[in-house]
Amino acid sequence: MKQHSQVSKKVELNVINIETNEVVGKLALDPTIFAEEIRPDILSRVMQWQIDKARAGTHKTKEIGDISGTTKKPWKQKGTGRARQGSLRSPQFRGGAVIFGPVVRSHAYAMPKAVRRKALKVALSVKMAESKIIVVDNLSLSTHKTKNLFSKVATIGVNSGLFVGGDKQRDDNFYKACCNLHKIDVLPTAAINIYDILQHDHLILTKEAVEELTQRLA
Repeated sequence: MKQHSQVSKKVELNVINIETNEVVGKLALDPTIFAEEIRPDILSRVMQWQIDKARAGTHKTKEIGDISGTTKKPWKQKGTGRARQGSLRSPQFRGGAVIFGPVVRSHAYAMPKAVRRKALKVALSVKMAESKIIVVDNLSLSTHKTKNLFSKVATIGVNSGLFVGGDKQRDDNFYKACCNLHKIDVLPTAAINIYDILQHDHLILTKEAVEELTQRLA
């Protein structure tokens, strides 16, 4: 990831109404959250933790105890001129077992909460440093039609974006309209994570989401 210099301590953005694409105010952002030092090592560490945690872990090969077949010795130990064998289920035979193969398991491991919090701050700061954060007053639409939201998203210049709304504020029309839009996703504040932030070009936050993130991370 490309290094970014730390942004100015004064962080202030316009608040946009998504329906009209008009500026309806300004919002000051906490510099301890949106102007952190950029740490690619922290991002990489927590990103890999998220990917590993999401793995199904359902890979499985058959060990010798899982192979069906006779337990009889294939031929006698000596006198045949062939190598000694104890079972046709051994790995050297076709259809035999796999030795030290993968088994069903969880790939999840513990990650300190302080590191996860730090990574989230860094991810938000990366988007701020790239001028890829947009603040909207709310995520409310008059209709659930995808075509309507597509035109509004294009108007604010977003091709790939993650919309984050407050945990208490949820508009069903907006959630339904997002379902069929490519590279457009919506999450509540409680579910925000660095993987989804970095997978999208723009991060669109509501005023309520900014307040909840500030209380959570400050």
